[in-house]
Amino acid sequence: MKKIMHVAEPFATGVLSFLIDITKRQVEDYEVYILYGIRPLTPENVEQLFDKRVHLMRIDSFKGAIGTVVNLRAYYDVYKWYKGIKPDIVHFHSSASGFIGRWALPCKNIPAFYTPHGYSFLMKDGAVFKRFLFWLIEYLSAKRPCMTIACSEGEYKEAKKLSPNATYVNNGINTADLKTFVRPIGRDIQRPIQICTSGRILYQKNPKLFNEIAMLLPEARFTWIGEGELKTELTSPNIHITGWIKRKEVLNIIKNMDFFILPSLWEGLPISLLEAMYLKKICLVSDVTGNRDVIKNGVNGLICNSADEYADSVRGIVNGSMDGALFSERASKDVEENYNIDLMAQKYDEIYKSVSAAKYHN
Repeated sequence: MKKIMHVAEPFATGVLSFLIDITKRQVEDYEVYILYGIRPLTPENVEQLFDKRVHLMRIDSFKGAIGTVVNLRAYYDVYKWYKGIKPDIVHFHSSASGFIGRWALPCKNIPAFYTPHGYSFLMKDGAVFKRFLFWLIEYLSAKRPCMTIACSEGEYKEAKKLSPNATYVNNGINTADLKTFVRPIGRDIQRPIQICTSGRILYQKNPKLFNEIAMLLPEARFTWIGEGELKTELTSPNIHITGWIKRKEVLNIIKNMDFFILPSLWEGLPISLLEAMYLKKICLVSDVTGNRDVIKNGVNGLICNSADEYADSVRGIVNGSMDGALFSERASKDVEENYNIDLMAQKYDEIYKSVSAAKYHN
């Protein structure tokens, strides 16, 4: 059985969800190894979330993105495990892993792949120098013989600016786990209106704008599923913050919502949005890469550019001037057909085999 070695410094949020789902499929055909680092949001029971056949190796020299890149020990550790495992395929996830993997390992000799999961240089909260540093890391690393597999069409367009050796596979979700939490939206929205978002309360997720929307819709109940350092920006009296809760509780909350709002300043291809779409929530999102890759304005959701637009869109759907139920049904069908985990795993496997065949043939 061939071996895949994943390297994932940020073992949390979207990268973690991605690896949990895709490795469930890969263990049927490959021996799967994951080198991972701990972040503040890494669950305490993280190893229990994976199929028992996945080999998990915690790398203590992985200490955040920049902290890992400047740590020579991290390069040694990745190379040491590579020599011990002798993988047939290596796959790096997110910026730090992508940099270390592409420079520490002999990518010319093995099929090597890199998925950014949202380019760090697109972050809008970092200092200009920090963003330039992330861009430089990506620019230099893109010269290495390693294929970039972006997780959305928008991310693919960014990848092509760095290297022609790029393709994309849309993120997918495990819809089987979500079926019991689907509650279709009726033509008549319940009162009070229920609106939510989910994720860490940080600059990227735009809590300030979420708060402004809540202030404009005092008759609605807003829920932020998550916790974070910027929760003090959520001051509107109709916002409830859940803190970090178990996944089943999260899904039960979303099940009873009418709207899912994602006003992010940047994204890769957000798993939370795909899940909300599948669960038949009416999705209102910001006009950024990732969001606009899956939400087609006026077809399966709405793209908004200001607090007033979000509020007016909610009012328009509630009063019946726009068909929110139709948006939600189309969104769910889109995810079922185009963003499911089986399709994603199949496409990754096809790329692995194609590149492997070409490399070993040469």
